[in-house]
Amino acid sequence: MQENNRKRRILLIVSYDGTNYHGWQLQPNAVTIEEKLNEAIFVLTGEKNQVIGASRTDAGVHALGNAAVFDTHSRIPAEKFSYALNRILPEDIVIQSSKEVKRSFHPRHCASRKTYEYTILNRTFPLPEYRNYAILFYGILDLEQMNKAAEYLVGEHDFASFCSVGAQVQTTVRTIYAAGFEKQGECLKFRITGNGFLYNMVRIIVGTLLEVGKGRLRPEDLEKILMAKSRDAAGPTAPAKGLKLLEILFEEETEEACGQQADSAVEK
Repeated sequence: MQENNRKRRILLIVSYDGTNYHGWQLQPNAVTIEEKLNEAIFVLTGEKNQVIGASRTDAGVHALGNAAVFDTHSRIPAEKFSYALNRILPEDIVIQSSKEVKRSFHPRHCASRKTYEYTILNRTFPLPEYRNYAILFYGILDLEQMNKAAEYLVGEHDFASFCSVGAQVQTTVRTIYAAGFEKQGECLKFRITGNGFLYNMVRIIVGTLLEVGKGRLRPEDLEKILMAKSRDAAGPTAPAKGLKLLEILFEEETEEACGQQADSAVEK
């Protein structure tokens, strides 16, 4: 299956249930999504590879559409990698599609829009089917006030208050295109789309908006929290299991410039 002198870069769209994994990124003493992908590619091609993921999600976080690339000499048609890898991968990791991209394409350097969803089960008792995919809140939440608060997040802001301490990034400025809650039955679904996310940013935002829903914070407090540029100003970090990466949309016209763009930390 191997040797072709021309090395190709393959883009994978990856979905996974993060429950049994210690996040995306390789760790010395824990099983991760990246490790399982590397192993499957080696079984298939005989090549030792390290995939590059667009979003290095944290332990317990799920994904419908994370993106990753790897380089290969294999002659397998690009669109067939998804079928072949899915026969090797565990059932809680599934490649949704595969295609060849330019060698300059880097999923963390290319301009993109990422959308995350956080699920809150708002009822008295938990439901087993949601145990790994939502957090339970059994009180009353003011959805209107939470959505008013979320409006303050839209636009370009310094999100230092919504970043866990210790994150190593060049800048904490990000642009949010849309953010808000929608009620679906007994679930509250929070969706947020932006050009990038800091370490634990979405989970801290959700934890803060829950404080608004409980009446402990006012919507206008979000503006003050942003201006404070301090993690201490924001609310608690919501649990990982409620978070899901829905999709990443790349701006294809920027692919040639991917190698020149600065890396940015993404939500974990």
